[in-house]
Amino acid sequence: MIPLFPALATDPESVEALLRADHADPFGFLGVHHLEKEGAWVFRIFRPGARRLWVNLEGEGTPRELLLIHAAGFFELVAPGLGEALPVYTLTWEDHAGVTHGPVSDPYSFPIILGELDLYYFCEGTHTKLHEKLGAQLCEIGGVSGMSFAVWAPNARRVSLVGDFNGWDGRIHPMRLRREAGVWEIFMPGIGAGVHYKFEIVGADGRLFIKTDPFAFFAQHGLQTASITWDRTRYVWGDADWMAQRATWDPYRKPVSIYEVHLGSWRRITEEGDRFLSYREAADQLVDYVVEMGFTHIELMPITEFPFDGSWGYQVCGYFAPTSRFGNPDEFRYFVDRCHQRGIGIILDWVPAHFPKDPHGLSKFDGTALYEHEDPRKGEHSDWGTLIFNYGRNEVRGFLLASALYWLREFHLDGLRVDAVASMLYLDYSKQPGEWVPNIHGGRENLEAIAFLRQLNLACYTENPGIMMMAEESTAFPSVSRPTDQGGLGFGFKWNMGWMHDFLVYMAYDPIHRRYHHGEATFSMAYAFNENFVLPLSHDEVVHGKGSLIRKMPGDRWQQFANLRLFLAWMYAHPGKKLLFQGSEFAQDREWSHQRSLDWHLLHDPLHFGIKQLVSDLNGLYQSEGPLHELDHQSEGFQWIDYLDSLNSTFSFLRRSRSGGEILVIVNATPVPRQDYQIGVPHSGYYRELLNTDAGDYGGSQLGNLGGVASRQERSHGHAHSLRIVLPPLTAVFFRREPV
Repeated sequence: MIPLFPALATDPESVEALLRADHADPFGFLGVHHLEKEGAWVFRIFRPGARRLWVNLEGEGTPRELLLIHAAGFFELVAPGLGEALPVYTLTWEDHAGVTHGPVSDPYSFPIILGELDLYYFCEGTHTKLHEKLGAQLCEIGGVSGMSFAVWAPNARRVSLVGDFNGWDGRIHPMRLRREAGVWEIFMPGIGAGVHYKFEIVGADGRLFIKTDPFAFFAQHGLQTASITWDRTRYVWGDADWMAQRATWDPYRKPVSIYEVHLGSWRRITEEGDRFLSYREAADQLVDYVVEMGFTHIELMPITEFPFDGSWGYQVCGYFAPTSRFGNPDEFRYFVDRCHQRGIGIILDWVPAHFPKDPHGLSKFDGTALYEHEDPRKGEHSDWGTLIFNYGRNEVRGFLLASALYWLREFHLDGLRVDAVASMLYLDYSKQPGEWVPNIHGGRENLEAIAFLRQLNLACYTENPGIMMMAEESTAFPSVSRPTDQGGLGFGFKWNMGWMHDFLVYMAYDPIHRRYHHGEATFSMAYAFNENFVLPLSHDEVVHGKGSLIRKMPGDRWQQFANLRLFLAWMYAHPGKKLLFQGSEFAQDREWSHQRSLDWHLLHDPLHFGIKQLVSDLNGLYQSEGPLHELDHQSEGFQWIDYLDSLNSTFSFLRRSRSGGEILVIVNATPVPRQDYQIGVPHSGYYRELLNTDAGDYGGSQLGNLGGVASRQERSHGHAHSLRIVLPPLTAVFFRREPV
């Protein structure tokens, strides 16, 4: 061993501050520092559990041993004659059991990590690649591989990295504060993927607590809440063809039929403790089923990491992590990849409206209201027990923007359905007078949230052509799905909650009373082209005592199924893209529960199987017939034939394509069959019957028109030509005009 240079007197208070984990500048104290007066370098290392410790200097064959200054594990060495250049070194240490560890690099020997521009754009709220800077990043610094960690906590007194690698001891790895941005950072040599970690924080009030990483790519769930390091770059994608064609895809003129899925309850493995399907298992079973059924997209209820199963994923703690309930991030990438290779798009429910109060999450992250508002009148949803994001803060907008772009970019998702947009738009959402604060103009609109939504949609569409941004928005807020340069919010689509409500109310009436509520079934056409609508039959309508779709239908068992067949076909005929929640496609009897699998055994019943067959055929018809999708959002794609026949509760209309093709749809909302029913049509021709919900294959009574009917030159409904058809009970019938 090289003889030791006598140690200089170490400031005892600095050592004690380090041991208390409240040293004001750990990077200015630990590591190696030049002592100009002595012409030497001083090495200060804190390694609890070490009995002896050596520094291995680059260019020297023999390590130099440090003095144990404090029994808690603080070592020091003053080394003269090393020149002016910053020494390059590693550490070796021996524990009290005599086991030698190392050599390892010292985290306090590395320079700053984040560049000035990164911090500037972060503070500005415009950094669209924050997921490459904050959180845990695999990287190489000075030829040394490891993981950099960075977290925003501007009001914290101290932030330490804790985890598997340091016994969760916050004294060992206090982080460096970049004061200009309030970001703390540290580089940890030798750490790779799969390591558990958190941030230990001393808040402005001196309180000690521990938080998960807001930018974690992988995390535990439930009662275990550690973040987990991950290599987000190693997955090799196989969906290049899909991504290339998506960039030129026009969702407004193409068929979009979405299957909404709660991955934890779609199907479970009952033989193995009723466990969830994994992402890989879903990549086979779920994708095969969706392809069989003819849906074009899967919409996943939130899989962004969440602690409580009963929130269904809508109370998020990990905005960059797919939940570990079903596997790791690369296994989720595999699921998306397989969907794309089978021709299925993936939409994710994304929740920027609010977040839960769980102590390990975003709430009071640095001891202050950081992501939320301090004033509960602006910062809390009392109905949901959650906190509202502070959209007026640049860093918060940047966090959410980076999250959205991360999912689209890193997981190749084909769109985001933004949840609870109405709650973002209005300051008084679900609040009583005195419980909210008006905006600067005295109004109820949340101006900061509106600005954020416009920024979000513009950024997502600019970077990802061909995606779909959808708003779950239940009010009459104008221009939700209009471009930002036209004063809109910039979404591509809006869920038509009014249609869902009105039609479900109408269908619930006994058919004998429907004549008195005829307008409820036609009102949706008064505003059908004000927005680019998606027609949802979502999970919200089959929970909390609302019952399943089939149980909403009136009448005896046969009539319930006939009503549901009629309703589903009517949805596919109505202008707008389609969305159907899992189980509704085969008339799930029981109300949906996140705690159990769908009742797949029902498919042994011919009536349930008939609904499944109908939905599959509707998807096929919807995709193959241009009039049913090409002009979904333009008034010239729709024409009423008769919307006034309230006495008979019938409705008839045309759907048109860009090329002039026509589909005639006639709905009979009563259980009365109508023989020789006359309906006017604007053009002569043979009208081929494409689909009849009363067909025997679907469980119907098999009344129909023997394949089609030719028009007659008999005036009806203001047209020179008409058809005389058999109109079965509780049925929707589709005809395609074929010119003679």
